[in-house]
Amino acid sequence: MAYDCFVAICYPLNYTVIMNPQLCGLLLLLSWVIMFWVSLIHILLMKHLTYSVGTEIPHFFCELTEMLKVTSSDSLINNTFLYVVTVLLSVFPVTGILFSYFHIISSILRMSSSVSRYKAFSTCGSHLCVVSLFYGTGFAVHLSSAVTHSSQSSMMTSVMYTVLIPMLNPFIYSLRNKDVNGALGRLLSRTAFCP
Repeated sequence: MAYDCFVAICYPLNYTVIMNPQLCGLLLLLSWVIMFWVSLIHILLMKHLTYSVGTEIPHFFCELTEMLKVTSSDSLINNTFLYVVTVLLSVFPVTGILFSYFHIISSILRMSSSVSRYKAFSTCGSHLCVVSLFYGTGFAVHLSSAVTHSSQSSMMTSVMYTVLIPMLNPFIYSLRNKDVNGALGRLLSRTAFCP
């Protein structure tokens, strides 16, 4: 998505040539293949772990870090692979997003028309908001599981990461729609004036 915004703002005349269906399909396939192999390796590594018979995971789903906490066997390889993959799957996308937005902002600042600047910022603002929420809560989930052993706080950050952010996605992206903005403004003005 950041690359799409980058191409749309920095190379608007070449957008359809650069973002052709083959490239979009290749990017989608690449992300699926990477996540398939990472998941498969995690599953194969988890297969060698042992658990006690009455093990209960104090979480609302079987998150990998919670599963590693309750194992009765040595999980050093699993933890090492988990942290290496987390760093790799976090650093490369964040670097790409920051690189794209650096070029987007520099292109926007070179625009002479304030209407063009506003349109460009509104195009990328919703994506940047969603990415910030997603990566912020994702980092909070992994950092909280590494730092604290409280299952309650880990569960709350996981709910934010897996439930709340995907629910906010359509709302954030629809704020670019003038009709939705108008309806939201009317709703907020009514609630502000109602006692």
